Amino acid sequence: MHKENLYLEALDLLQQLIAIPSFSKQEKKTADLLAGFLERKGVKIERKLNNVWAFNRHFDPLLPTLLLNSHHDTVKPNTGYTRDPFAATVADDKLYGLGSNDAGGCLVSLLATFLYFYEQSGLKYNLVFAATAEEEISGKDGLELILPGLGELEAAIVGEPTLMQLAVAEKGLLVLDCVAKGRSGHAAREEGLNAIYEALPDIMWFQNFRFPEVSDHLGPVKMSVTMVQAGTQHNVVPDQCHFTVDVRLTDAYSMDEVLEVIRQNVKSEVSPRSMRLKPSSISLQHPLVKAGIALGRNTYGSPTTSDQALLSIPSLKLGPGDSARSHMADEFIYLHEIEQSIALYIDILERVVK
Repeated sequence: MHKENLYLEALDLLQQLIAIPSFSKQEKKTADLLAGFLERKGVKIERKLNNVWAFNRHFDPLLPTLLLNSHHDTVKPNTGYTRDPFAATVADDKLYGLGSNDAGGCLVSLLATFLYFYEQSGLKYNLVFAATAEEEISGKDGLELILPGLGELEAAIVGEPTLMQLAVAEKGLLVLDCVAKGRSGHAAREEGLNAIYEALPDIMWFQNFRFPEVSDHLGPVKMSVTMVQAGTQHNVVPDQCHFTVDVRLTDAYSMDEVLEVIRQNVKSEVSPRSMRLKPSSISLQHPLVKAGIALGRNTYGSPTTSDQALLSIPSLKLGPGDSARSHMADEFIYLHEIEQSIALYIDILERVVK
């Protein structure tokens, strides 16, 4: 299919997606739309809950497989909107609407790219396109749910707004619930062991400790104590102090390594809420990255978390739009960003799969 036709179809599909509310866990109607769109193209689809995926027509089980993935859920519109978030209006080369930038433009551009290659035979790689749910809440019924059905994957392009620059690394997220323990007593007497004071050295350690290894693209591991809770009333020495730590991981350490260092250095009990959102990276020598660089794209490390965190394979975050516009009031994407991204996705894959 001609690239101009791919762009026009992608734009029309994106306007339809914007018009349908698709908050996380409420994506059924946009999943229906995407499934119907692909089926009308003669593409055999798979579906599980609100996730829709498809393989290229000439799938060869002996070949490695590349995943093209983006999400169709959105956050809820904030109170600063001056436009109807579901109107999908075009003005001055901008398409306005909730999810236009994050990540509808990426989704329809990757879908257009998949359709460009869908009928082609003799490729060096299989392609699988997956439109997934619950990315905005890191939910378990999105990409993570369908990974077993995608088979063995060699690498992935994850569609998120990067101004079509190459995000070759992404920070992971580790949220820790910590408890410092003491003994209760009356504040008027010299009794008890104040759990707040027991927590203070640990809190100061989180503030001052620096992991020695620094990522080339993501910089240092960053730890921030973000919540502290203790005590029941003014005259009782608290026997527990609870505090929460936000840890932004880099590809310099595994999640287990970071957790082990923390537990060796603090007295408080440390419990991770989840070990799912791992840091990710892809080698600068990977064919996808080399192709992007050859086409004039720059590499960088992304501080924001996406579904890359759920992938244990090399993955490249790449897409139209600007991360700074994500979740903003009157969200928009430039029309030319969508058109150019389809051409660039195709050019990158031409250099890899043929």
